[in-house]
Amino acid sequence: MPRSLIVHENFLARIKARDLPPGPLPTPGLAAHELVSLFRSQCVSRALDRTSRAMQKAGQGFYTIGSSGHEGMAAVAHALRPTDMAFLHYRDAAFQIARAAQLGQSIAWDMLLSFASSSEDPISGGRHKVLGSKALMIPPQTSTIASHLPKAVGAAYSLGLARRRPPEHRALPEDAIVMASFGDASANHSTAQGAFNTAGWTAFQSVPLPILFVCEDNGIGISTKTPNGWIEASFQSRPGLQYFRADGLDITNTYAVAAAAAAHVRDRRKPAFLHLSTVRLYGHAGADLPTTYLSREEVEAGEANDPLLHSVRLLDQAGALSPDEALAIYLETQARVDRVAAEAVTRPRLRTAPEVMVSLIPPPRPCKPTNGPAPDARAAAFGPDLKAMAEPQPMSRLLNWALTDLMLAHPEVVLMGEDIGRKGGVYGVTQKLQARFGADRVIDTLLDEQSILGLGIGLAHNGFLPIPEIQFLAYLHNAEDQIRGEAATLPFFSNGQYANPMVLRIAGLGYQKGFGGHFHNDNSIAVLRDIPGLILACPSTGAEAAMMLRECARLAREEQRLVVFLEPIALYPMRDLLDDKDGRWMQTYPDPSQRIGLGQIGMAGDGKDLAIVTYGNGNYLSHQANFALRKNRVATRIIDLRWLAPLPVPAMLDAVRDCAAVLVVDECRRSAGGPAEALMTALAEAGHRRIARVTAEDSFIATGPAYAATLPSRDGIVAAALELVRA
Repeated sequence: MPRSLIVHENFLARIKARDLPPGPLPTPGLAAHELVSLFRSQCVSRALDRTSRAMQKAGQGFYTIGSSGHEGMAAVAHALRPTDMAFLHYRDAAFQIARAAQLGQSIAWDMLLSFASSSEDPISGGRHKVLGSKALMIPPQTSTIASHLPKAVGAAYSLGLARRRPPEHRALPEDAIVMASFGDASANHSTAQGAFNTAGWTAFQSVPLPILFVCEDNGIGISTKTPNGWIEASFQSRPGLQYFRADGLDITNTYAVAAAAAAHVRDRRKPAFLHLSTVRLYGHAGADLPTTYLSREEVEAGEANDPLLHSVRLLDQAGALSPDEALAIYLETQARVDRVAAEAVTRPRLRTAPEVMVSLIPPPRPCKPTNGPAPDARAAAFGPDLKAMAEPQPMSRLLNWALTDLMLAHPEVVLMGEDIGRKGGVYGVTQKLQARFGADRVIDTLLDEQSILGLGIGLAHNGFLPIPEIQFLAYLHNAEDQIRGEAATLPFFSNGQYANPMVLRIAGLGYQKGFGGHFHNDNSIAVLRDIPGLILACPSTGAEAAMMLRECARLAREEQRLVVFLEPIALYPMRDLLDDKDGRWMQTYPDPSQRIGLGQIGMAGDGKDLAIVTYGNGNYLSHQANFALRKNRVATRIIDLRWLAPLPVPAMLDAVRDCAAVLVVDECRRSAGGPAEALMTALAEAGHRRIARVTAEDSFIATGPAYAATLPSRDGIVAAALELVRA
């Protein structure tokens, strides 16, 4: 007999026998009608769990990780306001149901559509079973390892910033708090630990951070037990984090403690940690048999502590409901959920790729052309730099000026990253910006890439336009799930209702002379090109960088896109092209109105013998190689892709259509997901037969004189071009 049926029959039998588990008297604070409402929410959650298993058995449902044993979260919802943004653990159906009840909504239909993967599911459109609701201020989550905690910290930080600098698209009220829930096993994950540390680090400095962490401690993660007392020992004395403990089996105690914790967070604008004792009934999911890794005695002990049985006792002791009345509600709820499920499984489902993919890209939103200061503020911000704009400058300086103009035009633009404020960035790209705009718009963060990205994602939830910086491309890899699993999936799993617009700046690629090896020279962008819906931009000249950065900001601000702006480190200071002090790679600052649109490529020359298709450092090297090719009477044109995801394939093919040969120069590794693979395929499919590529070797990059040994070179490009043209 399945454990879900055993728990159900035990509930019926024990109510009839008045065999209720012992416990303290109800904690004051809830009126009788509130207790009844919370019990109803608990019953709906339990009924949904049982029905989901029946739906799966019948081939009509596709998700069975349930909330049984965690129904005490209904009381946590009741202790919060519906305007408090909630990032939920996947066992928190009772929270969402109780929050819906606060607004007079019945949400069982919506959740059953999600179980059935119906395209009418109001949160995900049938793409995944997720908890979430735009109306209930619950962004959908797919995380099972607490990877939503960094962005919850970011959203909490946004509340204080929004008080001082209200953004145009503000989503949260001024007195809101943020709640993030997770399991005891997930609390051990490095992502979660980073979020706790960031919250404490921030609060320790008296920076407002109104977040309530809720740890639902059922003592086990799938099959691995959490050591007894571990959560309490880990969090009760953590700096900057006020610890609260509640019995999640007792809705009256849970409400009282959760209300106290929420009041602490709301009044003091400081983080708190609510440790909620729960049980996990059934198993991890429908196919999981807990008796394969727990003794029968342990399983039955948990079932004996069914929180719904405790609620029946508390309702009776409070005079709110008799056990027979509570049982009637339980049975009526199950019958109603079954009736609703029978209709939900008949609703349409996604069938085609376009239907699935339509929400990869979020919808645009209306924006003011500019909401910045008067024009004379520009002169005050730039000072003597205004005169320098008439002279050619290296890329790093033009990027600095572009960021300044963006921050002047749009006060919701916020920068964040390691060393970007006082120091002005490792390469000086953000120099003077903190002095110009303040420490709350140019934020020196702690050294944790997951928290930097989480801060950006959370700020975007409250209407800001974040521009986080990852100091080096190699540093992204320990935090890439914040982009892949959180930011990029949000519009997909919310059917476009939520988005994470941002421009992530990353200093990357190779060719730094003798500096840093593979930690500071990383020429692999496969992880970024692999993320659906993400835009990846890579400039190669200073003016191009400024104009592309403006377009990236527009894409994020107006079209809510997730954009990565990859800045070639070696080209930051580049001045010369061929000879020392020739200054041929520097450019003047383009007018703030000028942009390079998404998918718009660059082309230098009109030769028909050879087209060189490249980007970033490859564009620089190809211009050097072009002088040698001219001496060999090879008429060339150089195509600068600029946009690496999505690749501007139609524009590229049009640009090379009348060329006899095409050479792709790609500074990424030959067989590691670089753009060359897709470009060569596109050229071959378009009928080009004289094609070749120059790429980096499948290797890390060395420090010292061999810094460029594994990368494309000017001479290598020349040799490959001549061989291709003369073939």
